[in-house]
Amino acid sequence: MPAKGQHRRPKSTSLGRGLAAVTTGGAVLALPVIGATSAFAAPAPAVAPQAVAPAAAATPANSAAKADPAKHSVVAGETLSKIAREHSVSGGWKKLYEGNRKVIGSNPDLIHPGIKLVIGAASAASSKDKAAKASPSAARGAAADRADRSERLNTAPVAKAAPAAEKKAVTYTNDLDGWIRESLAIMAERGIPGTYEGIHRNILRESSGNPNAINNWDSNAVKGTPSKGLLQVIDPTFQAYHVPGTSTDSYDPVANITAACNYAADRYGSIDNVFGAY
Repeated sequence: MPAKGQHRRPKSTSLGRGLAAVTTGGAVLALPVIGATSAFAAPAPAVAPQAVAPAAAATPANSAAKADPAKHSVVAGETLSKIAREHSVSGGWKKLYEGNRKVIGSNPDLIHPGIKLVIGAASAASSKDKAAKASPSAARGAAADRADRSERLNTAPVAKAAPAAEKKAVTYTNDLDGWIRESLAIMAERGIPGTYEGIHRNILRESSGNPNAINNWDSNAVKGTPSKGLLQVIDPTFQAYHVPGTSTDSYDPVANITAACNYAADRYGSIDNVFGAY
């Protein structure tokens, strides 16, 4: 938004000049009429104000714009195109970006609220509106800015998709450490509680870390459902608490761990709360 009062056209109401025609015996006398608060001066030719006034009004504004560049604090929802149009930046958003590249960064579509942009030259809003209405080229410039903005908005999704492309696939070692870590990743996605320490402690007690361990002597074995795998899970329990996306083989280390932790979470709150036969 332009700074208030910086480019305001000087008012001319304080000095009122006019010519009063007085008829005296057929002759016409031209007498100056001067306002009470005006300085006395000889009346200028009628055409002089029209020729000189625009240049006199424009010169201070142009000098001020060159000597003291305006600054703009970005607010949420603004774009470079919008700011460039509001301040009548010659060259549009591209010129504004070139002058503020160090502040904005490498992506002109991402400007953060609060950063300060330097506007090289700004004109008053009223002058800009008049020029836009009077000049076809100004209208074409505004249309070009809108086209530039539309073009950049159409390419914006590419920048948002970049983080997904940078995501790397995680690999796990084929050992007890890797099996536990892979199981923890799956459990986190499913909201199943448990820690590395809790899982590791129970595996060492139940199977000593042997994924092919099986108990053929306890009461479960007598019923025909022996405990199997790292966390010694019987088949009915494995099937009831099997986690989708893992193997359906109860001897599979990752499938066995996640199913056992799912069961422990349902019955004990977490595998971390298990310190004996479960």
